[in-house]
Amino acid sequence: MKTELLYLVYVTALTGLLWVPYIIDRAMVRGLMGCLANPSRNDKPQSAWAQRLYFAHTNAVENLIIFAPLVLILDAQGYSTEYTVIACAVYFWARLAHVILYTMGVPVLRTLAFSVGFLAQLALVFAVFGKL
Repeated sequence: MKTELLYLVYVTALTGLLWVPYIIDRAMVRGLMGCLANPSRNDKPQSAWAQRLYFAHTNAVENLIIFAPLVLILDAQGYSTEYTVIACAVYFWARLAHVILYTMGVPVLRTLAFSVGFLAQLALVFAVFGKL
């Protein structure tokens, strides 16, 4: 498996697991039946960290929709360079940092981590067009 695809697996696994902690918090805050019930505007609010993790998870899903096709297009093109590997690694670590910083409520560093991930995606776009 190419390294870029391995990082796609890592990013997908991370994104796929982010819901677990905030659902555990939901069960702790609302009880098991409250967690299993349909959402309502009258629900008891979750912990602040869990609310932030929920938003970080949503953001991770939105960005996976961009990252995954870029990696798959590069794989279909048979295009892999040191730079594409680095871009994928940087993207994974930036997304991990983003979710941790977002959950902890660190606004400026969270935005910086997001921006680094965006730049890694941009590098992959350039690679798709043979410019990297």
